Amino acid sequence: ENALLKRFIDYTIRIDFPHLGKPDNDTYLQWFAEVCMRTAEMIVHWMRVGFVHGVMNTDNMSILGLTIDYGPYGWLEDYDPGWTPNTTDASGRRYCYGNQPHIAKWNLVQLANAIFPIIQDEVGLKNALDQYRQTFQKGWSDTMAQKLGLQKFHESTDEEIINDLLDILRNVETDMTLFFRALAEINTNTEDNPKSASTHFESAYYQPETLTADYLQKVSAWLGKYRQRLRKDDMPFEQKKARMNAVNPKYVLRNYLAQLAIDKVEEGDNSLVYELLDVLRHPYDEQPGKEKFATKRPEWARNRPGCSMLSCSS
Repeated sequence: ENALLKRFIDYTIRIDFPHLGKPDNDTYLQWFAEVCMRTAEMIVHWMRVGFVHGVMNTDNMSILGLTIDYGPYGWLEDYDPGWTPNTTDASGRRYCYGNQPHIAKWNLVQLANAIFPIIQDEVGLKNALDQYRQTFQKGWSDTMAQKLGLQKFHESTDEEIINDLLDILRNVETDMTLFFRALAEINTNTEDNPKSASTHFESAYYQPETLTADYLQKVSAWLGKYRQRLRKDDMPFEQKKARMNAVNPKYVLRNYLAQLAIDKVEEGDNSLVYELLDVLRHPYDEQPGKEKFATKRPEWARNRPGCSMLSCSS
């Protein structure tokens, strides 16, 4: 039904991508390239805040670069690239946090296959898909630089700093959201030792008693390199902190918070739903009196259904 497929593509361009102009062969490739870039930008933001969609089937993706049709979703608590909130994905972890950029690319390939009968330009479609890769890689590098409070990403120095940090976060159970908010408090004018590194990030460690001397030494050494890099930017501390807190949320919808709200609703009390809605409207702001929503997942929620993983039917 190629005639119908062409009508569908033309309609989509006219309604949702009118800035591209009249649908024709050149417009089709521009359209697909824009879909690739919008998707890449969306995935960058998912990764930035630790959001995990849970079910990235092709029919759960939008060509507009919008987050839609998320069922068993969640936010990373401890930084674990292999984490998935979906019980049905637990064995293969196809849709885990760390796989999301690759799955988005795979989905775009399937879209390219679907529209190929109309476009019939394999090279053009591959070039558009490469724009996804380029857009994501640049977006992720720039985003990580922002999360670290750097003025601009410099590959020669910053790639190593970023990769070393992600390795450190993986080594022990570290809350991603809390870690980056605590990192914003680091001042370039002070020095670290392993003990102070432990104290500074204590709120982000789920099992601080398990931290080894070797691990704390690695954190301290990384902080030393990080401070040296910050000094190159020579950015005032308050400005650096504000930049970091503008991209690193303080509040995210942790699964256990959602489950607590559900528990109250089942008792006929909607108050926690409304309170969470109010808090999450301003996820980057300091909100006095709401600090209870910016703490580690309690131990009782580690394996409780609804607080750790969900099924598609949830």
